[in-house]
Parts: sequence; C-alpha cells; structure tokens
Amino acid sequence: MFTRRSAGSLFFAVLLFALVGRASDVHAQSLSVGFTDHEIILINMPQYQEVQQQLQTDFDASQEGLQALYADYQDKLERYQRQQSLLSEDRRLEREQELVQLQEQIQTEAQSQDQQLAARQAELMQPLLEQIQDAINEVAAANGLDIVLRTRVGAEPLLLFVNPDTVQDITLHVARAMGLDVDEEGAADAPAASGAN
Repeated sequence: MFTRRSAGSLFFAVLLFALVGRASDVHAQSLSVGFTDHEIILINMPQYQEVQQQLQTDFDASQEGLQALYADYQDKLERYQRQQSLLSEDRRLEREQELVQLQEQIQTEAQSQDQQLAARQAELMQPLLEQIQDAINEVAAANGLDIVLRTRVGAEPLLLFVNPDTVQDITLHVARAMGLDVDEEGAADAPAASGAN
C-alpha cells in the first residue's frame, strides 16, 4: 500500500534515474530494467481470496456493533422529537446533549473500526506481498535486471510509456515463478504494457 509520499518518492527515484541516465549514456545503456504489475499477480493468488473473505468477515462483525449504536441513536432521536414539546428546558437540553454524545460515539467507533480494519488488512496482506517480492527478486536475478519498477500504484499508472525493446515486462515470469496461472491478456492490460499515456 503506497501513500502519496511513497509514490512521490518513487517518482523522484525514477526521475533521478532518468537524469543520471542522460548524464551517463554508457552507464545507462548497461542498466537492465524491468517492470511488473504486482496487482495482477496478487489478485491471482489463492491466498488473496482468503484474505478478502477474512476482511469481509471482520468488516461485517464491526458493522453489527455500529448498527446497534446507530439504532439506539435513532430510537432516542425519534423519542426526543416526539416528546420535545413536552420537555422542560433543562430536560430538553439534557436529551440534546445525550444525542450529540451518542452521535460522537458512533463517529469515534466508526473511525476506530476503520483503523482496525486497515491494520488487519496490512497484517493479512504482508505475507502475500513478501511472497511477491521474493518472486520478483528471483526473476530479476534470473533475468539480470538491475532495476524493477511497478507499472502502477492502485489505479494510478506510474509508467506512462515503456519501450518494449529495452525494458522487460516480468509480470508473467513472476506469476509463473509463484506457480500462478495468469493469462497473457491480463498481464498485457497493465498501463505500461500498452505503451500509451
């Protein structure tokens, strides 16, 4: 999972690589560069579906608690609205404060659950990402690559153009090294593989 900062750092590294390459044409020609779309590999891993199912189960469980809090809030709000004209000023203010506190509790609980789910996702995805990285390292070494880049971060492309004569797409090699069956069309759909911006 990349943040804008890490994506910016990666962009800076690629830009620096391009500038260094222009300054030293002989050295740049000796570098061997590859790229991969790790997301294609990830979604084809059987363990990925298991992780998604576990995350859905965790999400559903967290929603039950939130729904109970929200139902309590709705009941109290409706009761308050029905009785508002009958309440004394002090009692009305007390009930309004109770509703505000309950609403804040719901928001705090929702944020806490979002953070817990994000941490759980990172925990469950880490072993898969490590497997992918190990396979990338293996394929890069086998193909004599000096640098391997990602084609995208999330939905955002990182590589807008790739010259297929000088840069290798190793997505299928990595998938095969992991024993995954990824069709060539799926791998060719990577943004950089099209060579278009």
